[in-house]
Amino acid sequence: MTETDERRKTEQLPLQFTHDAARGRDDLLVSERLAAAVSIVDEWPAWPSPVVILAGPVGSGKSHLAHIWQERAAARDIHPLAGSEAAVIAASGPVLFEDADRRGFDETELFHVINSVRENGHSLLMTSRLWPASWSVTLPDLKSRLKAATVVEIGEPDEELLAQVIVKLFSDRQLYIDDKLVAYIVARMERSLGAAQAIVDRLDRLALSRGTKINRVLAAEVLSDFGNAGTGD
Repeated sequence: MTETDERRKTEQLPLQFTHDAARGRDDLLVSERLAAAVSIVDEWPAWPSPVVILAGPVGSGKSHLAHIWQERAAARDIHPLAGSEAAVIAASGPVLFEDADRRGFDETELFHVINSVRENGHSLLMTSRLWPASWSVTLPDLKSRLKAATVVEIGEPDEELLAQVIVKLFSDRQLYIDDKLVAYIVARMERSLGAAQAIVDRLDRLALSRGTKINRVLAAEVLSDFGNAGTGD
């Protein structure tokens, strides 16, 4: 075991208090890549179609937007599986189905959910990493319904947005770090909001455990742990 491994093994991390990132509309950092998705959420209930699908990579902000909409619309979570009450729930109000491509669904049940939403004047928001055209759907009627849905794509975060997110995440913890350190982290990290959350969390906990400030040396160590260290200064 190396000295570094031994040090990490013996470190006593402090109790992990929950630093819930604010998830309200006013806390949303809007960039060009998010503009269309934010607009569709803000425009509800005047949607162009009863079914809207937010499509984007992991960590792109889909869940944040979905939860903003869910709170605004008082929407209920559903998972359209065979024998579920998803279609019945959809008849009574707006519904949210997250990670449709990852969690899977029963095609007939999802078809009934969409019909229920359309017939009762409600809304269905779905999130997915992939466009619905890439889903493994064989039911012709469901394919037709999905083609009629409004699909909004969210791209990967750019450096400017990631920098804003990192500053905000530290601010949520009442911590403030130098802009140069933020730029150093952003240039070397995975381009996802999830990675930003994980890196900030690790930096905060590690700094507390060692009784030190968050600095470039600590950032380099954390980035290396995440496999995102760059070669340049």
